[in-house]
Amino acid sequence: GVLSELPHEHDLDYKRVLGANCEIVVGYIPIPVGIVGPVTLNGESVYIPMATTEGCLVASTNRGCKAITQGSGARSTILRDGITRAPCVRLPSAHEAAQVHLWIEEADNFAKLKEAFESTTSFGKLIEASPTVAGRNVYIRLRCFSGDAMGMNMISKGSLAVIECLREQFPQLSLVALSGNMCTDKKAAAMNWIEGRGKSVVIEATIPKDVVRSTLKTSVPAIVEANVNKNLIGSAMAGTVGGFNAHAANNVTAVFLATGQDPAQNVESSNCITLMEVSPEGDLWISCTMPSIEVGTVGGGTGLSAQSACLRAIGVKGGGENPGDNARQLAHVVACATMAGELSLMAALASNSLVAAHMQHNRKPASK
Repeated sequence: GVLSELPHEHDLDYKRVLGANCEIVVGYIPIPVGIVGPVTLNGESVYIPMATTEGCLVASTNRGCKAITQGSGARSTILRDGITRAPCVRLPSAHEAAQVHLWIEEADNFAKLKEAFESTTSFGKLIEASPTVAGRNVYIRLRCFSGDAMGMNMISKGSLAVIECLREQFPQLSLVALSGNMCTDKKAAAMNWIEGRGKSVVIEATIPKDVVRSTLKTSVPAIVEANVNKNLIGSAMAGTVGGFNAHAANNVTAVFLATGQDPAQNVESSNCITLMEVSPEGDLWISCTMPSIEVGTVGGGTGLSAQSACLRAIGVKGGGENPGDNARQLAHVVACATMAGELSLMAALASNSLVAAHMQHNRKPASK
């Protein structure tokens, strides 16, 4: 039949898949996995698995990792950690909707919502409740710490408890949708770009000018100029939201696929602004700011055998010694892979070697 070449007999634990990852299962799709590194990240050597069908991506990212390590390594920091869900509720009038908004903003009332939310979970902690009124509707953006889980199931369950708590105060309140799209999940949104979702990460590195020349095959002024004109001016002219980068989605998605993350969340997880400057010493300073990396090391696809192996290669399989440690480290790794990819691609563009590299890695010898 048409699916005769779809693998299905070996290497996949269907008992684990059914009821957890997929329904009406007929097989699985193998995706090649490469590994880059070691790259020095926060003082430690890290290997990063990447699943992709795009030739040149792994080789290019590995070049970026080499350049980072030949310098002082990458330094990454978590700015904010909390998954979000934004239920939409409706009141009989805009005036009553405004009263709900004002009630939620009272500190004592937030404590009531927090207690209701946290009664539903062992690890989840409600951090914030931000209401927005649109006519009779109130969109309540809840942010919660979710430990080492990505956290969507956790926060969705807790959100229902928050709604019930609100109903005790406002009996005429009705739930329109558990997700009102101000979360914002799996869609491009300024909300995630500005307020963050999941892990908000900033990562930086300084690449010595001789490494830029020997490893990246370009000059510091050339790559900085290319970055300004492409990733800043070009992206602004395109009217992008969160797309001030060369190809962050490439590396985010490749690491997501390898480690069992939700691949659809690459939409917001790939939000990134890549900045480059010439340092006072003439070296290259690069940073990637990524406000909405959504990752977990437990739940979802992380329990599948191949994805578990990739998580172990990074050293973040399962729950961390302290809740959230492993998921935060995975976010650092995603950011590091992204910065390495940005560095190498921008170098290729600055030296006009992109097409030649893709012809080398995307084509079999017989096709040249």
